[in-house]
Order: sequence, then structure tokens, then C-alpha cells
Amino acid sequence: MAEAGHRGSGIRSDCWIRFTPADRGIKLKLTSKVAALYGKKIEKQVHANLTKMAVSGGRVEIEDQGALPYVISARLETAVRRSGVPVSVSVLPETISESRAGKKDRMRRSRLYIPGNQPYLFINAGLYHPDGIILDLEDSVPPSEKDAARVLVRNALGAMDFMGAERMVRINQLPMGLEDLAEIVPAGVQMILIPKCEHKDQILEIESRIKGLDPPHTIWLMPIIESALGCFNALEIATASNQVAAISIGLEDYTADLGVARTRNGTESLWARQVVVNAATAAGIQAIDSVFSDLSDMIGLKESSLEAKSLGFEGKACIHPNQIKVIHEAFRPTNNEIQKACAIVSAYEKAKSEGLGVVALGSKMIDAPVVKRAQLTIKRAIETGDLKKDWQTNNTPSK
Repeated sequence: MAEAGHRGSGIRSDCWIRFTPADRGIKLKLTSKVAALYGKKIEKQVHANLTKMAVSGGRVEIEDQGALPYVISARLETAVRRSGVPVSVSVLPETISESRAGKKDRMRRSRLYIPGNQPYLFINAGLYHPDGIILDLEDSVPPSEKDAARVLVRNALGAMDFMGAERMVRINQLPMGLEDLAEIVPAGVQMILIPKCEHKDQILEIESRIKGLDPPHTIWLMPIIESALGCFNALEIATASNQVAAISIGLEDYTADLGVARTRNGTESLWARQVVVNAATAAGIQAIDSVFSDLSDMIGLKESSLEAKSLGFEGKACIHPNQIKVIHEAFRPTNNEIQKACAIVSAYEKAKSEGLGVVALGSKMIDAPVVKRAQLTIKRAIETGDLKKDWQTNNTPSK
């Protein structure tokens, strides 16, 4: 006998399932607050899932609090696995029709963390329009729930509509994280966050395991630097693989590693943040800042986001939907930044068309890194709708 899921009056969009193995025959007891509308459908789904898993006997007890079909499937599969009955075939949900092939340099201003064992939080995550949604298997999931969260996240990756947000998963630290990969790689994950990353060998091991699982598309990697050792190895981590699209800093664990308190002004972590930005810049990838943990301090969040942008970060993590709008506004290109970028790129293209080896804007020489940064500003301004695609004929910002 084994259980999976959550039960009780305060539970939403989830269910509790107990499975007791038996020699043959399926007995099902269902209690559901939506039984009048979906009771028969749930019973049919359970029988179909057990048949697909080649489970011919057992007693199934379900207390349902409005769980979606992919959640019921995940909870049932976990309960069967925990009972010791071998599951030969996992029951995957019907996948929504959405392209999963992501871009390496896509906009990542915000990424919203969601605990991987709380399906009620999955449902509306896309409505807040973060650039990425992180289904977390690491710190937010207790050890006793790791196996259940892994199956639930796998199903959510296929079934949930995240409204264009990048589908991210933060796996567990190695070696446990390798078990996560077996479930999430075939399920449509677009980016994998690698916690507590300290060596390039961790990247190479994950990359090798992903290749062995025959992914349906390129899966990008975001190592998270969370220790002093990780900072000193940041460049080798950032350049370990072409699949590394961004590198992030995790300040809660970094300051714990140093044995110091994390402060609002962040002087204790300034060096680490600059290291990550410089490593990312040298590798030609994105640098993403840590979370701002005080949910009540929106002014502090704005100041922290603007500071991150000034240091060279291209985005910031968030732990609540209310933080997304503030972060997006802070990382939005300003009118002055857009106009300057347009002028630089126009001067560069004019010099290039005339065969000139030197690019100048007024009395100032423009070198390649400045042009590259200006091109990125223009790209981001177009993506945010602040600059028209035909800016070269009309370079007035849209806002």
C-alpha cells in the first residue's frame, strides 16, 4: 500500500491517491468535489492508465479536489511506483500543440519559480507573462516528495499552456539531478537550471546524459553559481558547452557559503555578481541576477533590478508573480538607450557599406563590443515593442 498527492479541505487542483496491490481485478473508490460532472471520466481515466501501466490488480482510493487529468495521472503513477509494483510504461498526458524549440538568446528578463509539487500554482502561471516559468525540483520540494514532483513536472511540461513562457526546470544537485533528466528531457523542457554548479564537469555530465535521452529539440542550460568555488570557476562553467545559454547567481546560498548575512545594498555579493557578468560576457551568453526575497518591498525590488541592469545582467529571478511587472519595467530599454543604439548601429552599417575600417559617431570611435551591445539593445527593444522593426526608416521608439 502506498500514497501520493495531497488531501484535506485546503487543497486545490490536486488529489490524494492510495494504491494497494492485488493479484487481479481493479477496485476503485472515488470521492470528488466534481464527481457530478467528471466522476465517470475520472474513473475511466484511472482504469485506462492502469491498463497502460500493465497493472491488472489493485485497490485505488482517490480523494479529488479538482485535479486536472495530468495531475491525476501523475499521482496515480507515483502511488503505483511507491507500492513496489513495476511500471513498465509511463502514462504521458496529451501534449498541447506548441513549438518547443527555443532560442539561445531569447529574452529572459524574468523567470518565475514554482514549487514542483504544488500543481495549483501551475495553472495560472502563464497569465502573469513571465519570460520563463521554472518548475522547481530542488529547494522548494521536500526530500519525501522528490519522486512525486518529478512525475508531476514531467506531465505539466507536456499538458500545461504557459502562454509562450520558456519551459524551465531546476533539477536537483547531482547525482540526483540525473534522475530528473530521465523524466523531463523527453517531456518538452526547453531550459534546465543546474543548481550549486562549481565545475565544468557537471555541465559535461548533464550534457552527455541529455544526448543519451535523445531530446526532441535543443535543450539550453543555465548553471547557477552559488558558492565561492563556483565564482572562481565561472568562466570555465560558462564556456563548457554550446548549450549553456545563460549563467545565474544564487545569492542566498552564496552568502551562506561565505558565512555572512545578505543585505539590501548587496556589498557582500558585489564581487560575485561582477564575476558572473564578466564570465557571461566573455562567453557570449546572458547573465541573470538572483531573486529579491522581500515580497513586500517593491521599491527595493525596483532598485535592485535597476542596479542589476547597470552591472550588465539581462534579467532577474522572481518568487512571486507581483514581482514580474517591476522587473520587466526595470530591464526595459529607455528611450535614450534605444536612440543611442540606433545611432551606433546606423553609423556602423554606413561605414561598412562604404568600406571603411574605422567606425565613428561624431568625434568618438566605435569598437566591435559597443556595436554588439547596441545591436542587442535594438533586438530587445523590438521584442518588448519599444522599437519598430523598420526602425532604420523610422527610428522613433514605439513608447
